Order: sequence, then C-alpha cells, then structure tokens
Amino acid sequence: MKKTILTGIRPTGNLHLGHYFGATKNWVKLQDEYNSYIEIADVQALTDNFNNPEKVRKNVRELTIDLLSVGIDPNKATLFIQSQIPEIAELTVFYSNLVTMARLYRNPTVKTEIAQKKAIFGNDGESVTYGFVGYPVSQAADITAFKGELIPVGEDQLPLIEQCREIVRKFNNIYGNTLIEPEPLLSDNPRIKGLDGNEKMGKSLGNAIYLADNEEVISKKIMSAVTDTKKIKKDDPADPDKCMVYYYHKLIDNPNIDTVCSECKKGSRGCVACKKELINQMNEFLKPIREKRKYYEEHPEEVDKILKEGTIKAKEKAESTIKEVKSAMMIDY
Repeated sequence: MKKTILTGIRPTGNLHLGHYFGATKNWVKLQDEYNSYIEIADVQALTDNFNNPEKVRKNVRELTIDLLSVGIDPNKATLFIQSQIPEIAELTVFYSNLVTMARLYRNPTVKTEIAQKKAIFGNDGESVTYGFVGYPVSQAADITAFKGELIPVGEDQLPLIEQCREIVRKFNNIYGNTLIEPEPLLSDNPRIKGLDGNEKMGKSLGNAIYLADNEEVISKKIMSAVTDTKKIKKDDPADPDKCMVYYYHKLIDNPNIDTVCSECKKGSRGCVACKKELINQMNEFLKPIREKRKYYEEHPEEVDKILKEGTIKAKEKAESTIKEVKSAMMIDY
C-alpha cells in the first residue's frame, strides 16, 4: 500500500523557477510513488495577507493552473483548498491546547520570519498576529487531518515538521495512540538563486522568472541579469561561476553548456549574445508549460472541477480523522 504524503503551498502568487526546481518538479515525481495530497493553503496565506483577500482568492485558481501546467495529475494527486476543509480548523483549535506560546516563539522558522517582519515594519513585533505565530499548529492540523506519513520539505522547514511531531506525541500520550507521527522527506534540490545573484529567488525581491511569464517579459528579465562584474569589454575573459546567465544555462540543461562555459572563460563570447541564447533556451524550456497553461486558462471550468472533486475527496479523509480524534478526546457526543 502506498504511503501518504502531504504538501502545501500558499496562493500568494504564481510559481517561479525557484518553486519549480526547489519543490514542484519533485512533487510531479512523487505523485507516481505515493498517495499524494497537495493543499492550496489559502487560510495560511491570509496570515500575512489578511487585508488583501481578493489577492488570495484570485491566486487559488492561478496557482492550481501552474501546478497542472508543470505536470501535477489530478488522477494521481489530490488537489484541494484548505479553507473548504473545516476539520482542519477544528484540529487547529484542539492542538492549540498542546503548545505553549513560548514553544512557538522558539520555533526557528517562526523566529526568522518574525525578525523579517520587525525589520520591515520597524517595531518590536506589534504587527505580528496570533495567526502568524500559530501557523505551525495549523500546519500540524493539515498534516494529521490526512494521516500524512511523509512530508516533502527543505531543510529550512524541518522545525515545522518537528513541531508537528511534538504535537502528535503529546496528543497520543494524553488521549491514546490516534495520530500518525510524520517523517520529513528531504528534498535534495538546492535553493534557486535570483537573477540579481541573491541566494533566494522571490517575488518580493523582484528577481524571479515566473512560469507564466511571456516571451517579452522573459527577454527583459534575462537582459537585466547579473554577470561577472570584472568583464568590462565584450572580449574580456570572465568567470562563468560568477554569472547568473551561466547559472540559468545550467539550471535548464542547455545542451550547449560546455561551449558557453569555455567561450566565456576565453573571452570569445559577449554577454549580450550569451543572454540572447539563454532567452531562446528559456522560452524552449517553458514552451510545454505555457501550452498547458493556455489550455487551462481557456478552460477555467475544468480547473474548478478538479479543485471541487479533490476537495470532496480530501474532506472525506479529514472527516474520518476528526471522528477518531473526537472519540479519543471523549467529545463525540
């Protein structure tokens, strides 16, 4: 019997190459090996977008189209909307009694994100909401509602999985062996750098290539990519490892990569020509994704149907779990 994996993604924007190579490409492979649930985490998206619900609502469908376009198959993976599973909210309330605020504030992932908010808003944390601090509890509810056994994550997300494991252990210790303690399924994919050389590609940094970008946008973005600053003239030799254009040539497996590298080092390749080649290669790489995206954009009713059917299936699983949980807690009146 296939093990169950659960992963989630917040609908706060379209997928970019960082998402694709860092996570969703792996999810496509995993759907063949496991019983896969993929959550569109709209409730968690509201933790830092609570004043912009229109954005979250719009991006639920946009994100689903992205996932379908990269190869997520609704016949293999269950795509569902978090807010449509009220059992998750119930479990979040139950689990909140098992976690102290001090423990939440010690969570390394939460600490990092709170520090980022303080830096942005320039205060001592008054802008940090209860929902934001408590989202690891909600995430534990996501995982356990579907009896998630394996959770695909990067190393930076390990503290969140450990928080879930602690909640499961405490629940089972008090109420009896009811919940499954999940294991992380570590991704070996590195964090994808941005066009500006930043170690992380992100929307807020303005350094991302999105899977939904058209050819004109791709061209403008790549032409602005950072190259080796020591290369001043066209025929100056350069270090390809200090060039983001070369980095992306490698990322999308340009078959001409060896030539790109050697010509860059010898100074026989200009940056403009190299960028133009990358533009062509990037558009070839994105072509099948764009074709699928165009189909789903023209058939929104099919996207809605996939989400509706997936959510119904997910709800059935969550209802079974909440029944067991309430029985264990002796509140199954």
